[in-house]
Amino acid sequence: MKKLTFFLLAISALLFTRCGVNKQIAEAKALGDCKFNINSADSVYLAGVDVRQFRSMRDFDLTRYPQLGLAVLRKNVPLDVRINLGVTNPTNRLAAINQLEYRILLKGTELFNGFLNQRIEVAPGGGQTSIPIRLNANAYSLLTDANTRDSFLELVRNLAGAEDAKATRLTIKIKPTLALGNKQVNYPGYITIDQDVTNKILLGK
Repeated sequence: MKKLTFFLLAISALLFTRCGVNKQIAEAKALGDCKFNINSADSVYLAGVDVRQFRSMRDFDLTRYPQLGLAVLRKNVPLDVRINLGVTNPTNRLAAINQLEYRILLKGTELFNGFLNQRIEVAPGGGQTSIPIRLNANAYSLLTDANTRDSFLELVRNLAGAEDAKATRLTIKIKPTLALGNKQVNYPGYITIDQDVTNKILLGK
């Protein structure tokens, strides 16, 4: 009798786990069908300097910002940004995930990668939510590499709201993570968002 009870409990636990896994997979697939958009950016600092002060190329004067000049000399130029990623769910299914990995790239060069450990849900039928993504990186190589310098400076000027800044293509790659018992299994492939960042992004327009 005890063996039968144990067997039934084991089967029930297995079925419950499988249902939970299937639910996570369905929610993650619905998230992959959502529409993503960079809505805004805020709290943007370069070596501790608020980028809203960099409205023109002349503003990148290291004599005006000694902490920025010192950061360049030390080859450690901290870039701190919070990007607010908007998500819209056009499907008739709940889109959700408990954890996700993300990567942010500029002209194919990775700026930062991180991990967000929080429950994200997007209601079906046009539901919307916002995902705050923190970016903390050393921008020294972006400032000194000829392949990325101009694009990076234009990105900073767009984040500063400079009216004459050229749009900058930013890529965000998201990979949801499924929790299977004590293990974590990554969603196959990345959800990729390519977007031209303009000078309106700081205002959320």
